[in-house]
Amino acid sequence: MPARLGVMIAVVFWGVSFVATKFLVGQISPLALVSARACIGAAALGALLAARGERLLPARAAWPALLFLGFVGVSFHQLLQAYALTLTSAISTGWLIGLTPLWAALFSIFARRERLGPGKLLGLLIGFLGAAWVVTRGSLSAFAALPSTRGDLLILLSTLNWAFYSVIGHGTLVRLGPTSATAGAMSAGALLLLPVFVATHAWRELLRLTPAGWAAVFFLGVCCSALGYWFWYAALARIEASRVAAFLYLEPLVTLAAAVALLGEPVSAATLAGGAVLVAGVALVQRARS
Repeated sequence: MPARLGVMIAVVFWGVSFVATKFLVGQISPLALVSARACIGAAALGALLAARGERLLPARAAWPALLFLGFVGVSFHQLLQAYALTLTSAISTGWLIGLTPLWAALFSIFARRERLGPGKLLGLLIGFLGAAWVVTRGSLSAFAALPSTRGDLLILLSTLNWAFYSVIGHGTLVRLGPTSATAGAMSAGALLLLPVFVATHAWRELLRLTPAGWAAVFFLGVCCSALGYWFWYAALARIEASRVAAFLYLEPLVTLAAAVALLGEPVSAATLAGGAVLVAGVALVQRARS
């Protein structure tokens, strides 16, 4: 599969994932949802490794790094977003996820000591302004109205966490390859979740899922956690990171369309305006020279 097509598919999956998660947290807890999603994703990636004739267990030297990545990028990250979606809408989440490349640009500047040129600085400021506009629904004084904006703030935290995960995971990706690295991190995340999942009897919640709920869980596990992660990192191994990141501009639009069509969520003028400003800031950062 061409790398750009794989990235496009991943972005579509992830854009719809917030709608599926918003639907599911109305039926089961974030812990039950994320545990089931991670286990299904790990099983799907294990099957992919077997089909490709690759070893199922990475070298022991890679286990500490994979455990750390599994915690940061799978268990903690997905729990953070699932819990946040009990407090905010899928549409706001989709717009705010567009902030991730801005954090990635900042990490790149500090990690690689790149110069922060005027174009990137302007883009960062515009992106943060758009994010603040979405979080506060157009009124900056709404920051004082917590916890009504707590869900959006948690989504903002998840964008920072994902950018951090992408930066620290690059070395492991290079050493193990995208398939082994993705499968290892996903399996580690599932293993970290399982003890809590069993001890709290969260598995019982899965018994009350509707058929539509089970379909959403398998969509998140197979399409979003397994294929989405794999397509994304396979593309990073073949295409410049800035070109791959550019596809994230489409994710808020996918979420918006899916949330309106599947959940009937309302779209406010403030959300549209703030989201447009956010995406414009991200685009400016990616296009600007250092």
